[in-house]
Amino acid sequence: MKQQETQQEDLRALPSRAVATHEHLREEGQQELERDGMALLWSAIAAGLSMGASLLAKGIFHVHLSALPAGFLLEGLGYTFGFVIVIMARQQLFTENTVTAVLPFMHHPTGKNGWLLLRLWGLVLFGNLIGCALAALALSYLPAFDNETRDAFSELGQAVMKNSAAEMFCRAIISGWLIATMVWMFPAAGSMKLPVIILMTWLIAIADTTHIVVGSIEVLWLVFNGELPWSAFIWPFALPTLAGNIIGGTFIFALISHAQIRNDMSQRNKERVDEKE
Repeated sequence: MKQQETQQEDLRALPSRAVATHEHLREEGQQELERDGMALLWSAIAAGLSMGASLLAKGIFHVHLSALPAGFLLEGLGYTFGFVIVIMARQQLFTENTVTAVLPFMHHPTGKNGWLLLRLWGLVLFGNLIGCALAALALSYLPAFDNETRDAFSELGQAVMKNSAAEMFCRAIISGWLIATMVWMFPAAGSMKLPVIILMTWLIAIADTTHIVVGSIEVLWLVFNGELPWSAFIWPFALPTLAGNIIGGTFIFALISHAQIRNDMSQRNKERVDEKE
């Protein structure tokens, strides 16, 4: 409790709210970088499984709501289910947890921090894809859904695969950016964190963007049901989408977020040096 109060006092002493938000997220990112590798992997697998809730909800909504005038908008709410589970349960999700981990590297771009960042990215992405594959397998082979719902799962996957590689990439930049924006909003959201998750991920859905984790479940459903070869999962889906998510969510957003507070932090450090002298 005392440590928390001290951290809050330190944050209040920072020169702007933007700096306070940056420092809060940077500290979270540092904790993520230093977590045990197996803990990261298992948490990432759990997140991949949890994201299956997005395909499940979207499929059910598609069956019952697609004929309505606003059916597309209502169907998009199904996309939010997996994100709500993963984020509220503090599971490791590529593009969400991996955004904050970039900030410590930008603050101290050392070889150690670079290695820790690549380790985090690799473990979380690998674990998410394992979880996605397990979720897609379960939805494919468990006799739990009627033909209409199964057809809806296929339609959702085929809708993703209508995009060319370039479209996958560009749409992924947008989703990566929006998720990074959502993460940046969390420190100020307080008790409104759940509505923020729902609104931002709903926007990602209705904007028809692509995401490496949610999209993997939709596309792997097609692979496991023989509607798509494995090669199509890798290209044009996985590689362009992953690249777009990384560029939009990690490089562009994190760089801009870091740049906007760099001068404030430099001024603060200069004042500290002056005080010591």
